[in-house]
Amino acid sequence: MKRIGVLTSGGDAPGMNAAVRAVVRKAIYHGVEVYGIYGGYSGLMNGNIEKLELGSVGDIIHRGGTMLRSARCEEFKTTDGQLKGIEQLKSAGIEGLVVIGGDGSYRGAKALTELGFPCVGVPGTIDNDIPGTQYTIGFDTALNTVIEAVDRIRDTAQSHERAFVIEVMGRNAGDIALWSGLAGGAETILIPEDNYDMEDICRRLLQAQERGKKHSIIIVAEGVASGVEFGKKIKEMIDFDTRVSILGHIQRGGSPTVFDRVLASRLGARAVELLIKGRGGRAVGMKNNQVIDNDIAAILGETHTVDMNLLTLSKELSI
Repeated sequence: MKRIGVLTSGGDAPGMNAAVRAVVRKAIYHGVEVYGIYGGYSGLMNGNIEKLELGSVGDIIHRGGTMLRSARCEEFKTTDGQLKGIEQLKSAGIEGLVVIGGDGSYRGAKALTELGFPCVGVPGTIDNDIPGTQYTIGFDTALNTVIEAVDRIRDTAQSHERAFVIEVMGRNAGDIALWSGLAGGAETILIPEDNYDMEDICRRLLQAQERGKKHSIIIVAEGVASGVEFGKKIKEMIDFDTRVSILGHIQRGGSPTVFDRVLASRLGARAVELLIKGRGGRAVGMKNNQVIDNDIAAILGETHTVDMNLLTLSKELSI
């Protein structure tokens, strides 16, 4: 394989640029030309393709977002849209494609591979919800963004003796809420993978108040409930002075952490190695600090899980 493409798709994540850089420079090091597809799968169908040189990816490893930009594309979910994308790739002489993104991006890569065009998926999403890897690119940076906000909010919660409900991202996965809640000393963490008892939450708030604690932090994953609605429920049930903060898309921006830069570099490089060997239909990931790869169809057939031991530990430490 002498010419490959790279695109980013779905929601942006800190570290995507580091992954693009790794793909470009690893490929060029091995004598392979690289073409960037701008605008995700939509840009692919429209032929928004440009050759990337070493200098094209200079000074981007520390930048958030994605230089290749991203977009969601309903048309690409159809076979006609996928064939249109393959036609554009072949017209540019591209023989394989690295796709950096989440599960929707993986589904596109899987479809292209099944149509005869080899693709390799690289997990880029702050949600950390891709099976087959312990960590996804952007997760660590998002956690650090959240924990900085939680620390600041706790200061004001303590000053004003209030309960703060903090809604974090993650779609249907609770990793961001779970990890940031444990790291931030949250009294309550709500994740989609676990049921919660509203009466028990309110009872624990009152018990903490009775023993002299005047403030609490409650982390709510967006896949569980609206932070605003949850705050209203607390107010209605126990009339506890409650405020709500929705962190929103601030969690997706910012310069990637060292962990995410190294992770992205390692995964991007392995994706290139697989394509050079002609191995499409794979998804790279990390396990026990080692880079691995799995069948992308198998990955999409699995269900993401969280480490429930972390939730148990959080409950034990927040008494």
